[in-house]
Amino acid sequence: MEKMLAAVFLEKDKIQLREVRKPEPGPTDALVKITLTTICGTDVHILRGEYPVNPGLVIGHEPVGRIEALGSGVTGFEVGDRVIAGAITPCGQCRACLSGDSSQCSHGGDQFDAMGGWRFGNTINGCQAEYVVVPNAQANLSRIPNDLSDEDAVLCPDIMSTGFSAVERAHVGIGDSVVVFAQGPIGLAATAGARLAGATLVIGVDGIPARLAQSKRMGADVVLNYKEQDVVAEVKRLTGGGADVAIEALGTQQTFEACLRSVHPGGVVSSLGVYSGHIRVPLDAFASGLGDHTIVMTLCPGGKERMRRLMNVARAKRAPFHELVTHSFRLAEIEEAYDLFANQRDGVMKVAIRP
Repeated sequence: MEKMLAAVFLEKDKIQLREVRKPEPGPTDALVKITLTTICGTDVHILRGEYPVNPGLVIGHEPVGRIEALGSGVTGFEVGDRVIAGAITPCGQCRACLSGDSSQCSHGGDQFDAMGGWRFGNTINGCQAEYVVVPNAQANLSRIPNDLSDEDAVLCPDIMSTGFSAVERAHVGIGDSVVVFAQGPIGLAATAGARLAGATLVIGVDGIPARLAQSKRMGADVVLNYKEQDVVAEVKRLTGGGADVAIEALGTQQTFEACLRSVHPGGVVSSLGVYSGHIRVPLDAFASGLGDHTIVMTLCPGGKERMRRLMNVARAKRAPFHELVTHSFRLAEIEEAYDLFANQRDGVMKVAIRP
């Protein structure tokens, strides 16, 4: 039995590098040798016990690599191809997929299930490892163009897809005003996405000067430090009464509530954050339910066509997405990488993990 190294969730506050069995692909799967992956904020929620997964699970959902082996039913790909797969791996055949809700894919079942489409590092072994099995490979593998580096591609499976989806779900259009609360990697991707979608006033909010500076480079017209000013009042002043769209990219009561207070009546709050507690809706911010507000949420779209489009955005260099990868570690150093990333030291944004 062949073995490999992988980051395994053991219990709350404990993810360790372990030797585990090297997986084998089924007929519709592909085995991918990981060349680059990263750690997501959702992985930190898992580490802290805020999002439950089974002990013994290999963590990670942002794979970049080369095809090592193909199932007998997979066509159109060859061993050795450089590929990515989205964090969400829709089957393309279930009720959710055929209804246009592929992020909530039930993988052959008939019931919609929130977070159902997210499998890597959630319900199946993920990619913070030497190898990963990609399910439904025909629908989920996407070749990396020769002129795109692994570092450019690694943000496509989740960070870019999630950040952009907040903009898409809110139907941001030409001339809109958009405020993005929290300028971590996903918030920065949302900032860039708002600019790409045609917003003419993009406001980035954070309390870390380096992230505010990065927000400007990603496309924000104005940046606001919530530690230094009344952000809601300033957003209303800049927009003449409230933004068209407010994007929540942190997952806290404070940022969610600030979003509600920052949009005009009829405005949209687009929520990206992973919440670890109950969210309250203040009556005044919600106009007692009479303000025609819309609240939408998103789970990042996956699938090969989504990945192809996102890689096109990375190739076009409309924003410096590569700058979001600030630190690099070997897989053997992943516990150190988790410690740095979870505690947000040394200006970390995203970490590159190289098996």
